[in-house]
Amino acid sequence: MTDTSLNAGHRQRLLSQRAALLAQIEAQRGGVRGRAEVAQEHFDRPEDSPAQVASARDLEFAINEHETAELDQIDQALKRLDQGVYGICIDCGMEIATERLHALPQAGRCVGCQEKAEHSTPSSHV
Repeated sequence: MTDTSLNAGHRQRLLSQRAALLAQIEAQRGGVRGRAEVAQEHFDRPEDSPAQVASARDLEFAINEHETAELDQIDQALKRLDQGVYGICIDCGMEIATERLHALPQAGRCVGCQEKAEHSTPSSHV
């Protein structure tokens, strides 16, 4: 994708998404503390059953994994912008539909390759 104005718009959206995600992570963690520290506070309540603790811990780690993956996807898209290959599918090398990039600016694959990736591995990136 070579249109400079489109790329500038996508860059701005990616940077905004990145800032919002980082702010969300910071707010959920209570500042500079790590998710493990926050989770430990949740798990130290004696009134919780072992099942509640395990469930809460699993949820905390799932949220962390999702946020980390989303942040990585945004960073990879910004890197592709810098390298001049933004909007090109990382698998097949074809151009990603403009509509897809408007809906999901961090998309690294065209729809067809994304569908293949989702069916071939349990946790595929966008």
